[in-house]
Amino acid sequence: MDFSTLDPLIRPRSLAVVGASDDATRIGGRPIAYMKTRGFHGELWPVNPKRDTVQGIKCFSGVEALPAAPDVGLIAVPGGAALDAVEALGEKGCKAAIMFTAGFAETGDEGALMQDKLVAAARRHGMRLLGPNCLGLFNDAIGFYPIFSSSFEQGWPVPGRIGIASQSGAYGTHLYSLARNRNIGTPICVTTGNEAEVALGDVLGWMAEAPEVDVICAYAEGIRESEKFLAALDLARRNRKPIVMMKVGRSALGGLAAQSHTASIAGDDAVTDAVLAEYGVVRARNTEELLDIAYAATRRVYPARNTLGVVTVSGGAGVLISDVAESLDFPMPPMPEETQRKLLGFVPFCAPRNPVDCTAQAFNQIELVGEFARATAAEGGYSSLLAFFTQVGGSPTVGPKVRAQMKPVVEAHPDRLWAVSIIAPPETATEWEKDGFLVFEDPTRAVVALHAMGRFGEAFARGAEAAPQPAPVALPATAPSEAKAKQILDAAGVPAVPEEACADAEAAVAAARRFGFPVVMKILSPDILHKSEIGGVLLDVADEDAVREGFATLMARAKQHAPGARIEGALVAKQIKGAVEMAMGILRDPVFGPVAMVGLGGVFIEVLKDVAFRRCPFDTAEAERLIRSLKGFPLLDGARGRPKADVPALAQALSALSLFAAGAGPRLLSVDVNPVLVLPEGAYAADAVIELDAAEG
Repeated sequence: MDFSTLDPLIRPRSLAVVGASDDATRIGGRPIAYMKTRGFHGELWPVNPKRDTVQGIKCFSGVEALPAAPDVGLIAVPGGAALDAVEALGEKGCKAAIMFTAGFAETGDEGALMQDKLVAAARRHGMRLLGPNCLGLFNDAIGFYPIFSSSFEQGWPVPGRIGIASQSGAYGTHLYSLARNRNIGTPICVTTGNEAEVALGDVLGWMAEAPEVDVICAYAEGIRESEKFLAALDLARRNRKPIVMMKVGRSALGGLAAQSHTASIAGDDAVTDAVLAEYGVVRARNTEELLDIAYAATRRVYPARNTLGVVTVSGGAGVLISDVAESLDFPMPPMPEETQRKLLGFVPFCAPRNPVDCTAQAFNQIELVGEFARATAAEGGYSSLLAFFTQVGGSPTVGPKVRAQMKPVVEAHPDRLWAVSIIAPPETATEWEKDGFLVFEDPTRAVVALHAMGRFGEAFARGAEAAPQPAPVALPATAPSEAKAKQILDAAGVPAVPEEACADAEAAVAAARRFGFPVVMKILSPDILHKSEIGGVLLDVADEDAVREGFATLMARAKQHAPGARIEGALVAKQIKGAVEMAMGILRDPVFGPVAMVGLGGVFIEVLKDVAFRRCPFDTAEAERLIRSLKGFPLLDGARGRPKADVPALAQALSALSLFAAGAGPRLLSVDVNPVLVLPEGAYAADAVIELDAAEG
């Protein structure tokens, strides 16, 4: 995709302001005042038929009167005049437009129709359109400020290489203001408003290519145009540009939640998590975390195998840091035994394992700080290092001595991530930063930020993976029964438990004889999805009389609990014992398409929700990674003396299910395969539900 079409929007050489105001506090006046102050590098052309000059700059009566086609037009006029402005700019040859004007799709159906006209006009003229209902953007490197936020009254961006892409104008500038107050450089910020034409994915893609941006902060409320969004995430990963994102808004997948266990467990948010993780995007839980991670990423050290070494003067802080690292699965390997003995020789009562606690004795012998730090860096082999010096690091008397000990250690290991937790005035913190440290008051925030650098590193090392290509899948006209669903999936590579559909009791008896007792019996109906809830599943059916009795029982329960359902008889299946019960499923996300799920099966999937998700399709290696990511994976791996289950067979079935879903197209709404019985050899679907969109059949 060509994201460079945003160049005229973000790096223009000329700007026309339609609706320019002489009042520097009004929406049409603030941008001009800001650009006069910051020295916009290009031509600035106010447009207002009622004025000859605006804020001391020559003003033009209309777009047609401009001396040339502007790279970008800023539209700050109301209602229908905004549409006229788009047309006029397009006819003049303008390449992009920024629309402050509100009152479009955010107001309802009538506004949405007006917005459609805006987009049609812009596309007719080959013009990119940011907004409407947009706060604007800024690019401080060229003094470009087509934005009406008042945040610049408190200060301008500090130099840096972080870009902000935000769907919310107010929150985008909120992020900028907090970053500026922390001396974090965010000289480029683009807010997208209604995203009638330019969407978040466009801006992320532009930043992924922009040489002036190293790190991307994103704020999202909802994702649209998924193809563009995913292309941007992939481009950022290939270019080793980390994206840290706040994604807000959590909702269920509408009507699917009532029918599909997979959908009710997932919801949009779990799918978003899976998609972001697939591309190595780190999702921040709050604004503070987003800025911490972006700040750490400016060091551009992204270890693919991240480990944490800690030097501390406080045992308590060491415990706190260790707790947070463990909660994040951030490895803290112990120091080598020989190094531990050496450190004990310096301070017999130190704790040399990791965290390496040199104790307060270090402040009686300041050179011990350097000795312990050198040993931790040189012999511990850690990719990330955190030093906890609390208020001592900011002390006017002791702090410079500690810095003098630490600086040569950092210089000797420039490939490592270094952070320090100190309490210090801003000017002292800046001195530590100049020495190569990330500075945090709270050590737990440092751990979270350092851990995120490893997540970026893993994604960058993994690179792009070619997804397997699915074959087209022919679906039945209506939702199939359980038996037919398993036949369809078996043909796709998801093996089913041996079973037979039986229309009457004697056919059920004959099937049971062939399989061998005991057997499982189930109501067979395309209209009853969750049979166990009405007593429609019988286990341990031990002999022929029990089969006949069971058949009658199932028919009676179906008549009682689902009198309008189509009943095709009973399903008789071989009963498998000693298996680990797992579950697999497919849901169709409205943005990202088919998404696969795997987790513990049976009732545990809804109680524990120990599940993993991944966009379809994917190969068996990715399927096995998902399975191994589950907290319940030890049940498959021989926990407490159980035989190991056939994880490769389960992974093969999960990958096959993902290919089936990708090839089936939009009529496939969901699949539930629960349980999947995983034996020491083989994995078999014991139940399956396929839900289709009959409207498209």
